[in-house]
Amino acid sequence: MPNTIISRRAMLSGAGALALLTPLALRVQADPLPPMTVTKDPSCGCCGDWIEHLRSAGFPVRVIESDDVLALKQRLGVPHDLASCHTAEVDGYVVEGHVPASAIQRLLAERPEATGLAVPGMPGGSPGMDYPGVAPERYEVVLFGPTGLETFARFRGARQV
Repeated sequence: MPNTIISRRAMLSGAGALALLTPLALRVQADPLPPMTVTKDPSCGCCGDWIEHLRSAGFPVRVIESDDVLALKQRLGVPHDLASCHTAEVDGYVVEGHVPASAIQRLLAERPEATGLAVPGMPGGSPGMDYPGVAPERYEVVLFGPTGLETFARFRGARQV
């Protein structure tokens, strides 16, 4: 008849394994990221790279190509000085330009009263602008809305600083 007494070492090993696996199980059961709609000019190449960055982070992305992205920016309330090459909509927010996925995830988790986030221009090294040989620039992700503008995060390339 086999010995059914569990040693203290086996018990501790099992407890340790359970502690390591529990966060993984919770992450698998977490709510999926909301769908995002990205409107871009049909001839823009960097927009496609930014979309791939979002998809890699887990966002389901629908793409609309439009020759009049400016009209959408105006309708959604994107300030002219924050405009970039593409505009996205996600869960009631606007995302303008090469905003890192981690900043969008934080926006969705914190839910501030705002219109959305923007990275004006096309900073080198930002998601979608991270080409080989391009030195990552430091840039700000701006939270914008009816109460004005404020810095939401600072990045160098795709890394928050």
